[in-house]
Formats: sequence, structure tokens, C-alpha cells
Amino acid sequence: MSAGAHRTELTSELKAEALRLGFAWAGVASAEPSRHMEVFRRWLADRHHGQMGYLARPDAVECRADLSRTLEGVRSVLVVADVYGAADPEGVPDDPRRGVIARYARGRDYHLVMAERLEEVAGWLRRRTSPQARTRVYVDSGPVLERELAQRAGFGWFGRNTMLIRPSLGSYVLFGVLLTDVPLVPDAPFEEDRCGTCRACLDACPTGALLGRTPEGAPLMDARLCISYLTIELKGSIPEALRPLVGNRVFGCDICQEVCPWNQRFAPPEGYPEYAAREGLDGPELVAFAEELLSMSGRAYRRRFADSPLGRPGRRGMLRNVCVALGNWLARLQEAPPDAVAVLERAAVDRNPVVREHAEWALGRVG
Repeated sequence: MSAGAHRTELTSELKAEALRLGFAWAGVASAEPSRHMEVFRRWLADRHHGQMGYLARPDAVECRADLSRTLEGVRSVLVVADVYGAADPEGVPDDPRRGVIARYARGRDYHLVMAERLEEVAGWLRRRTSPQARTRVYVDSGPVLERELAQRAGFGWFGRNTMLIRPSLGSYVLFGVLLTDVPLVPDAPFEEDRCGTCRACLDACPTGALLGRTPEGAPLMDARLCISYLTIELKGSIPEALRPLVGNRVFGCDICQEVCPWNQRFAPPEGYPEYAAREGLDGPELVAFAEELLSMSGRAYRRRFADSPLGRPGRRGMLRNVCVALGNWLARLQEAPPDAVAVLERAAVDRNPVVREHAEWALGRVG
């Protein structure tokens, strides 16, 4: 068998192994330098990344530009995708008494779920080729531009909401990558832009975080305005002018995906079982959720959400978000429910100043 035929066979078997282990899609990209760095550097220079300083670290920027800085001798990248698109329960998100948690975050942490399977794929590759084959796995956890790699591996195109969209799956997907020094045959990149003239995501974004496309055609977002950033990545106070726009979204936001015609038509009705909502995380009642959080210490919160994406903002961040959602609900009422006022009064004397600030703001919105 020629070297080219062997490489083709190995690539096909590797992708088949990834699918056998449960990934919804697998493709291969070459390890060439990123084509998006000029746009990325301008985005950082404009401070659109907000407090996500890890994105702007010079070493991390250089690693994103050149994968060989992350894995010396890298030749190929296997990109895999999981599906998480379980629908909201009945009445959510339209019921302001209930909090909305982003669909990907209601079950087990995808970083753990996907990394476990990707490590199995890496083990298979070493057994199939050489024990000395070098591999490195990342699931949204390293200096890698996963979406660019997925586009180059043929998954789909960048929508105006910055999400990668595949015609047969939509955009409710999570990506992981396996870097390796084993030479593989790359898939053809997905070059088309099928958004056309659609502006559904831009028009639906409550905060105006989506800024359209750059002159190069790349989608542009000001993360500082994005509800996902405000409720997850932002460590301190949510700007007061943005709080009413957050609505009842207490962790992340799916609005720009929910309105996308490709998701409405093609997204699977259910995601993987690992991402199925755990009890209490599928449209939780805000008052009960606030009471639960107030009863916890920071350590207890970390234990409770140790294998959940909700661990990221910590007790302080999650209570802050729930207070904002409670305030937005109370602002719509002529008379505030006593239990909602009571839980906010408890939060207003919490030991954490960020929680106190947002609880006082919420109480000030009553009526």
C-alpha cells in the first residue's frame, strides 16, 4: 500500500473511531497557521474581549496563531463535535418567574464529557500508529481557535452570531480538538456563507452584542455586551444599564441560536444524554433557586456544581445573576410576591458585596 493510500485509510478509520465513541461529527484539518489572526488581534485591541484576559496573553495569542507552539511537530488536527440542543421546557423562557440556563450547561460539563472520549481516540491513534505518536487534547480549554479549525475541517460556516453552523445539524454543537504529529488527510474546508441576507440573530440580541461582519467577512461580537459574558465571565458587577436587558437569563444565553432558521429547521430535538438537564436546572423557579444558593457556602457551591458548567461563575456570580432576574421580574408587577421580596432582603445582607449590590438594585425595581 502506498503512503498516500495508507494515510487515507488511517484518516478514515480515525474519524470512524470518533463517531463510534459517540461524537456527532468528525473532520480533519491541516495544522497550518491561523488565517484569522489579523481579525483576532484587532478584536483584542478594541477590548471586545472584556475581562477575558487569558485570550490576550501574548503567549496564548502566539499559540493560537501557530499550533506548533502548542504541540511541536504537529501535522494534523482531528476536530469533533457533540450535540446539546435539548429544547426549553414548556413556558420557558417566557415565564419571568423562572430562570433560563443555557442549553449546553444544564447537564454534565462538556469539557469533561468530550475530553474523556477524545483521550480514547488519542489512545486508539497511538495503538494504530506508534506508541511514540504525539497527541494533545483540548476541549475549549487551550490556546486553540476551535471554530476556525472546524470550518477548515468542513463542518460549516460562521454565522453572523459567531457560531459555526452545519446545514444538517444547526449550531447547537460543542467542539473538541486532537492535535497530533501523525500525518492525516485533511477534509475540504466549508467555504460557503449560507446566512444570505438573514439578520435574525442581530435583530434578536437584546444587548446589541452582535456587530455584523468585518470587511473580511468575519462575524464580530462585543463580548462585553453579550449576556453569556455578563453572566459567566464577568467577575464583578453587571453594568446597571445592561441588567434589564439580561431578562431571566441566569447563566448564558441562546437567543441568537433560538432565532436562527437553520436551528429551527435542522437542530436535533434532543442532545446527548450527558447534557440532559439535571433536576432543578431546567427553568428553575427564581425564588427557590435563590434560597438554595443563599443557603450554600462558596465551598458547598463548588461541590454542588463540581462537574457542571455552572461552577464557573461561583456562588457570587450565580447569586448576582439570579438577583438581576428577580429584579427584572418584579419590575413587571404592580405588587411584589412576599417570598420574592424576602429572598432579596436576605441577599441584600449577604456576606458578598457583589450579591448585596445586585439584591438592593432588584429591590429598588419593585413596582
